[in-house]
Amino acid sequence: MQYDYDLLIAGGGLAGNCLALALKGSGLRIAIIEANTRAQQQAAPAGDRALALAAGTVNALETLDIWQGIADKATAIKHIHISDRGHFGKARLSAEKNHVPALGYVITARNIEGHLADLVGQAPIDVIAPARLAGLMPGGEAINVSLKQGNDSINLSAKLLVGADGGMSSVRALLDIPQHSTDYRQTALVTTVKSSLPHHNTAYERFTASGPLALLPQGTHHSSVVWTRTTDEAEALMLGSEKDFLNELQDCFGFRLGGLALAAPRRAFPLSLIRAETMQRDRAVIIGNAAHQLHPVAGQGFNLGLRDVMQLAANLTGVAQDQQDIGSHDVLSAYTQARLKDHARVIGFTDSVVKIFSNDWLAIAAARNLGLAVLDHIPPAKAALAKQAMGLANWIDQRAS
Repeated sequence: MQYDYDLLIAGGGLAGNCLALALKGSGLRIAIIEANTRAQQQAAPAGDRALALAAGTVNALETLDIWQGIADKATAIKHIHISDRGHFGKARLSAEKNHVPALGYVITARNIEGHLADLVGQAPIDVIAPARLAGLMPGGEAINVSLKQGNDSINLSAKLLVGADGGMSSVRALLDIPQHSTDYRQTALVTTVKSSLPHHNTAYERFTASGPLALLPQGTHHSSVVWTRTTDEAEALMLGSEKDFLNELQDCFGFRLGGLALAAPRRAFPLSLIRAETMQRDRAVIIGNAAHQLHPVAGQGFNLGLRDVMQLAANLTGVAQDQQDIGSHDVLSAYTQARLKDHARVIGFTDSVVKIFSNDWLAIAAARNLGLAVLDHIPPAKAALAKQAMGLANWIDQRAS
């Protein structure tokens, strides 16, 4: 049977473009379907968000020849400071004490997305954009996909369709894949601040009764803010003046970095945990945020999604080299089984952190602060936390699976 493509990737964002680049030398005929134009993607508010890249993620981006083009736009995290507002518990991690150049890096989504789009444009990969996925029909030997591009309809066939089209995935919806959702009743307030004192490459994670507050280093005096508040509190802060917003932020964080000044617009993103019931259907698989959307408390979303990409790319490359069917049930089942442990661990960890550190019940507050204080003085436990923060344990487990 003649197919239009071997592989169709729905979604030209972080996960979709990384997958295409990971497979560019596989010999597969690949096309990316993207709903927005390049200009629309670059102007999207979500591009303002800061991505905390674990050290393991940076290693993977280096192997894909991606990191080399964005390293100068990233800021190294050399220290992590974890605290609990109003309580004594603290934990501190250091890159130097863990014998690594950095615990991770911070970069805006827009910077990495733009570079990925440039690399895809230089590769033997077709990009169909703007185009909207209108329907799909899996068959025995191929999956048929219907697109709307303006007033035109396009029908394509492929051996495999990958849904990398985000939390509101059209692929997931068209495949009728149910999802389990937990509404945290929280909203992430995202902005950038300039501090009167330098941050010295320190990432701050401060837990409060309303939710965590993270300040991630950028440059020398700027920090990206991810501030979790209850839905009602976030709405009030967004409706209020910038001065009131800043005063509340300063009060919540304190003066460890001196005075804070807003350096970017405020944006708000509702938070929930979304996990697809399955990652595969006939000749289709979903990855990244299409399969799992996490709370930003531990900064694991993109790191987890890139491990999806690397696992799927490794599986498909091996199958293609053996001239086997990349869309077969056995191939997709092998991929989903390989990813289940990592998903369960990261999702469980993130969900637990949200629940433990987003309330001020006396017993829980006492326990978590004792835990932070003890952790800060036990080298093996501290090393394990650093390994988790760098994402190395997850990457090691993936290579071993």
